[in-house]
Amino acid sequence: MMTANTQSAPFTAPTAPVALLTALALSMLLPSLAVSSANVALPALTEAFGAGFAQVQWVLLAYLLATTTLIVGAGRLGDLFGRRHLLLGGIALFSVASVGGALAQSLGWLIAARAVQGLGAAAMTVLTMAFVGETVPKARTGSAMGLLGTMSAVGTALGPSLGGLLIAGPGWRAIFALNLPLGLLALVLAWRTLPADRPRQKGAGFDMPGTVLLAMTLAAYALGMTLHPGLLAAAAVGLALFIGVESRAASPLLNPAQFSDRALSASLAMNALVSTVMAATLVVGPFHLAQGLGLGAATVGALMSVGPLVSAFSGVPAGRLVDRCGARRMAFIGLAAMALGCAVIGLLPTSLGAGGYVGPLVIVTPGYALFQAANNTAVMADVAQDQRGVISALLTLSRNLGLVTGAAALGAVFAAAGLQIAFAVATGLVLVALGLAKRAR
Repeated sequence: MMTANTQSAPFTAPTAPVALLTALALSMLLPSLAVSSANVALPALTEAFGAGFAQVQWVLLAYLLATTTLIVGAGRLGDLFGRRHLLLGGIALFSVASVGGALAQSLGWLIAARAVQGLGAAAMTVLTMAFVGETVPKARTGSAMGLLGTMSAVGTALGPSLGGLLIAGPGWRAIFALNLPLGLLALVLAWRTLPADRPRQKGAGFDMPGTVLLAMTLAAYALGMTLHPGLLAAAAVGLALFIGVESRAASPLLNPAQFSDRALSASLAMNALVSTVMAATLVVGPFHLAQGLGLGAATVGALMSVGPLVSAFSGVPAGRLVDRCGARRMAFIGLAAMALGCAVIGLLPTSLGAGGYVGPLVIVTPGYALFQAANNTAVMADVAQDQRGVISALLTLSRNLGLVTGAAALGAVFAAAGLQIAFAVATGLVLVALGLAKRAR
């Protein structure tokens, strides 16, 4: 287990903020790029390994499960033993696992490499946000959070087109090999610019039983929502056991008292709700455009990139608005924009074609970018130094659980009742989030 060097240099602010932000931006870009680029490789992997879709989809599931289940543990480890050490280790692990994926000689090998890559991605995603709260002045936190949101959106938007080009050229292995030079660049920049770790807290320990139990509970929930609904009961039992274990732990992974903070609980709930809605745009959108409107694959791919591209261009301006006008106010405005866009999608007739879906989406995605920058800033601005990792992990976890829930639940609503009803439900979820935002203000 990694431990912080108590004789390390005193904690100081970074001397090269541009290089620091570049390192953090790359650490946020790579995990999202790894997801979106691998999606388009599934048909090529089916052919390369002679496997069916049910087997090949574990290339995606292994990565997502590893990331989701280990997020909170990675954040807590960073708080206890040093965020610098753990982020550098996460980038290195992600890069090495990418090489392993590129060299895979069997599907099992590739799936294992993706699981390890997901472990590195968990540390990268969580600790990147924690470092923003630690190293960026409060007056610029919103802009930095907006930059991270932009990089995540860029990875999501760039992945399908870049992955398609690589598959058509050097082949599917290049999708994984590409992560190595980018990972090495992030590693060098992070090594040179990240501040030294603070000395480890005396008497604080890592809650291994709670970490294992939470990971199993999250895995059961994710698999229950995507593959086997019966596992949702196991997830409920696991959650009850986890709460019991944490209430008795000397150094709990998650202190139940933290959730008595109404502002934090509201922010996490809002994050999960809006992520549930955004999952609908990622899952429902392609089916509506392809099956409902009869568009070809190339056209669907181009139209589906509009949302992430708009989000990418609006992330930094959204962050600046947060710094200028206040996080809580901008979170409310972002949610209002999302509610308006979702309502318009649900009300417009399908006879309007692709414009009736993509047009309102241009309202939804900037609203989401503004909400994310504002909500993350509001949560991370005043977090205690020894809790930044775990609180950042909770933000990331709530987003991931929302995406998993939305893909399954709103996808099922769309399949049963159509686009208008699915986005009517989505609008209702955003309105609930607006109510929570109003109470938080």
